[in-house]
Amino acid sequence: MSTSTHAAQPHTERLSSKQTRKVVTAGCVGIFVELYDNGIFAFMAGTLALVFLAPGNPDNALLFVFAGYAVSFFVRPLGAVVCGYLGDRIGRQKLLVFVILLISVATAGIGLLPPYAAIGIAAPILLVLLRLLQGFSVGGEAAGAMTFLAEHAPEGKRGIITSYAQIASFAALLTGTLVAYSMSPWLTQAAIDGGGFGAFAWRIPFLVAIPMGIIGWYIRKAISDTPNFEKLKEEGGLSKNPLKEAFQSAEHRRAMLLALFIPLMNGSGYYVLFSYMPTFLKGKQLNFTIGEALLVTACSLVVICIAIPFMGALSDRIGRKKVIAGSAIAMAVLGIPSYALIATGQMAFAILGACIMALVFAGHTAVIHILIVELFPTRVRYSAYGLGYNISSALFGGTAPLLMTWLISSTGNIYMPAFYAVITALGTLAAVSTVKDRAHQPLRDA
Repeated sequence: MSTSTHAAQPHTERLSSKQTRKVVTAGCVGIFVELYDNGIFAFMAGTLALVFLAPGNPDNALLFVFAGYAVSFFVRPLGAVVCGYLGDRIGRQKLLVFVILLISVATAGIGLLPPYAAIGIAAPILLVLLRLLQGFSVGGEAAGAMTFLAEHAPEGKRGIITSYAQIASFAALLTGTLVAYSMSPWLTQAAIDGGGFGAFAWRIPFLVAIPMGIIGWYIRKAISDTPNFEKLKEEGGLSKNPLKEAFQSAEHRRAMLLALFIPLMNGSGYYVLFSYMPTFLKGKQLNFTIGEALLVTACSLVVICIAIPFMGALSDRIGRKKVIAGSAIAMAVLGIPSYALIATGQMAFAILGACIMALVFAGHTAVIHILIVELFPTRVRYSAYGLGYNISSALFGGTAPLLMTWLISSTGNIYMPAFYAVITALGTLAAVSTVKDRAHQPLRDA
């Protein structure tokens, strides 16, 4: 195992506008497809429960669908291990081409599944299996795309360049929200049972993954690998077993633990505030229509998409720690008041509360990935970052909608998401306070 810690030659040359567009597009296209696919599953959880489960208790059906949502996160670490190993051995670009095809096929497969009425218990089983395939591919996508963007980015621009991927992720959620909103008249039990277009309409958002995947594959096939990886490959410095090497280093083990705990706020931010929010608003306590619930979510997504690049650029100037810590403090202070606005049940206040939380969360989501990327050298970056981050997503992210559904159903307390927001924000704040900020240092190769 190499024990040197030399940095790569600083990537200071200015990319042309055309080169920048190619790199950013290649890095972001898979993130967009991944988050669109993931978001549309969460947004349409209620509809999927109607299609793939036997008639009965709607709360239990919803719990099952969110359990299917959650279980896919537990294969993400496996996807991170396999894709990370290959990405650190044969290149980032090759793996990114593979995973975008995999997640697109899995998502389109959901759109092609027969309903429970046609094949019985096989329907929910096949749904969960396709979610597992989605989870595996997503485990390789996030770390790979962020590593790809960071290693291409010039010094002093890594924060803003990688933040574009987060814009893509929330733009994908916004797209999924708008698609679900436009389809909402056909996502009811009556429409599904009525036959004709209503019985088919729910499939369309999933089948859109087919053209998305083809476009993403074409874009990624045409881009070169990162200068950091190519340089390490030319020098014969690639790790034979990157994950084993990471676990043998005390520094890397600590960094992987940080990659697990710093993203705690993702659970209450991304997975509750956005993915779970439409289901929360449609609940018996608030009783928003599906259209109103999706509109609230769409407004908050617009706000976060606007705020993210400013937070990424700010982190290039003042460092990653300050931006993430500020976001965590703001979430701890404003989480409960914001949910109080949402809990009024009035549309205007719900939009205001959701938008406040989106603005607060922007500082976390814009910067979290580049902070973690910078903790690891090129030799093990894809593997170690991917494993730590995806374990975090499995434990605190994918389980969040299921946990919120169960807690609210069990207690009747609709402030459970607010309490979760405060707890996870404090956890992120504690973890990030121990990090050495590398925002103004070159990426290390080994």
